[in-house]
Amino acid sequence: MPRYTGISSEAFRHPLDRQAEQSLRSVPGFDLVATKFIEFLYERPQLIYHTGNSIQVGARQYSTIYSIFRESTSDLDVSPEPILFVSQNPNANAYSMGQEHPYIVINSGLLDLLTEDELRVAIAHELGHIKCGHTILSQMAMWAMSVASAISEMTFGLGSVVSSGLIYAFYEWRRKAELSCDRAALLATDDLDLVMTCMMKVSGGSKAYMHELSLPEFIRQSQSYQELDRENLNQAYKFLLYNGGINSGAMMSHPFPVDRIHYLQEWAKSEEYRQIKLGNYKYSNASGAVDVDPPESEADRLRRQIEELQTQINNIQSK
Repeated sequence: MPRYTGISSEAFRHPLDRQAEQSLRSVPGFDLVATKFIEFLYERPQLIYHTGNSIQVGARQYSTIYSIFRESTSDLDVSPEPILFVSQNPNANAYSMGQEHPYIVINSGLLDLLTEDELRVAIAHELGHIKCGHTILSQMAMWAMSVASAISEMTFGLGSVVSSGLIYAFYEWRRKAELSCDRAALLATDDLDLVMTCMMKVSGGSKAYMHELSLPEFIRQSQSYQELDRENLNQAYKFLLYNGGINSGAMMSHPFPVDRIHYLQEWAKSEEYRQIKLGNYKYSNASGAVDVDPPESEADRLRRQIEELQTQINNIQSK
């Protein structure tokens, strides 16, 4: 497998991901959500849950999966090594969480669906989230949305802040962030067909009929989907599908797989990808660094806001 020592996430981060994050951070209410999120420490209970309720992968526990994981961690130069869990869940899915102690959870349903090479794709994709520093924003998004769903009972002071605009911005960013991590999966495997096959299987793969799946047909399906944009009405329907205007108001956290392989095919043919493969890429400031730290000025601002919030809490408790 190719290895990209010292690579920065900015070397492969999709511009739509970067743009969506900037838009998210500029939405009124984002800073307050950030401080409240830090206060209530969403990360730790989730880690405790998986430590108690999932299988932690290691050299003597799911050793084959651990070997693939270690290789992928080295390929993308993610350090320190995150924790890897396998959870008993039939849904073919995996996700990453945590900033102080990042970890990846792979559902057992995904293990049953993918080959070892395809599992490498899924693991590298999740490592891409950690490398890009997506996990803290993803946790904030889920926390803010859970608060919004229970707004009448417990708002933590966010009732006037967790607006539909902020929720929309979180979802828009989450979808665009996936495009960067698809690139990470391609870098770690250097096999476009393998990455696209993995996406096809997750879309609707069946173990019983796997032999009847056709990647060329799935690619043609993607091309047909892109051609729908020739009609403005279809573009409107796509927007509504993504943003909860159809399907009982459920907003989508991921782009459609046929959209994702379209973006990935474009990047696989790009000069940017070719240069990265040649070793010409942007480096992190430190070897193995994960790009999660905010600029110093923003860190100072968040720290000040947290201190002010703590002072208010102390004043209330003293009365």
